[in-house]
Amino acid sequence: MKSKSLGKENFKPIYVAISLLVLIVLIGVSGFMIIEQFSFNDAFFMTIITISTVGFREVEPLSSLGQFFTAFLIVISFGIFAYAVTTLTRYIVDGVLRNYLKDNKVKTKIEKLSNHVIVVGYGRNGKQAIEELKRHKFPVVIVDNKESIIETIRENPDNLYIQGDAIEDETLINAKIDKARALITALPNDADNLFVVLTARAMNPDITIISRASNFNTDKKLRSAGATNVIMPDKIGGQRMAKLVAQPDIIDFIEYIMLRESDGIHIEEISCKNLSSNFVEKTIGDWSIRAETGANIIGIKTSDNKYIVNPAPTEKISNDDQLFVLGNPTQIENLKKVLF
Repeated sequence: MKSKSLGKENFKPIYVAISLLVLIVLIGVSGFMIIEQFSFNDAFFMTIITISTVGFREVEPLSSLGQFFTAFLIVISFGIFAYAVTTLTRYIVDGVLRNYLKDNKVKTKIEKLSNHVIVVGYGRNGKQAIEELKRHKFPVVIVDNKESIIETIRENPDNLYIQGDAIEDETLINAKIDKARALITALPNDADNLFVVLTARAMNPDITIISRASNFNTDKKLRSAGATNVIMPDKIGGQRMAKLVAQPDIIDFIEYIMLRESDGIHIEEISCKNLSSNFVEKTIGDWSIRAETGANIIGIKTSDNKYIVNPAPTEKISNDDQLFVLGNPTQIENLKKVLF
């Protein structure tokens, strides 16, 4: 994948057009001042009306040599003037200049970010990941190298984006990978995802990296390269289709009640790091959480990375645990107030 961004390369035609215009003006002004002994103001005026072919009368009658010079100036400037006007008009009408200014504004916002998530690839998986992250109020920086996709991303004024190749250090540096909390690479090609994982892990050893994979054999390679987790959409999709045949009601319950937050109900992860001393090393039964807040503790992740699903009332909680809580926003907020 070739890196591409709005920068000097995109504005090269404008630089060329302006340079040629300046050169023609200098030639014209110098010629009229030398040949006709015009003042600078008169020479400049004669040059402008000549190259623009507006048809105004000469400042002073021209000598024979001056007439030949004027004809020469018209011939060499006609194409250059038309090229310059066409180029400048195209950049304004096509929105290149507008996009350039917008990209600079977005770049300024990205430079101020920290604890954000970088999503590489704005395909089907990338879009879903971005929507979910935004729903949880995470700042997201989108990275993609295709102009057509960047145009689509620009349509949403809230999107932060970078056009470039994520396997290149410069692109990830611009995305502030050193201050990011996580990176999701959702490119359709496993080899590209592998390179992104290698590059990102080398630049930020502590970052969480989630990678998409298509082939079963790629899973181990991605994890060896530094991926924290590997997601295989095809495998998950196949399992879901089978579940819809074997246990359709369970899938509907998870999707419509939990994942889609029907009636505001959702699952939230809560760290016990700052748990009030009143609750440390006490059992869930001692907390009386359900009766007091209406929220339910449906799971625990212990300090040794073990998961306890539907924990018993006798289960004790420590400051190193993570709680998985089911409830609506009000119930969960009440739970946090009680616990902390």
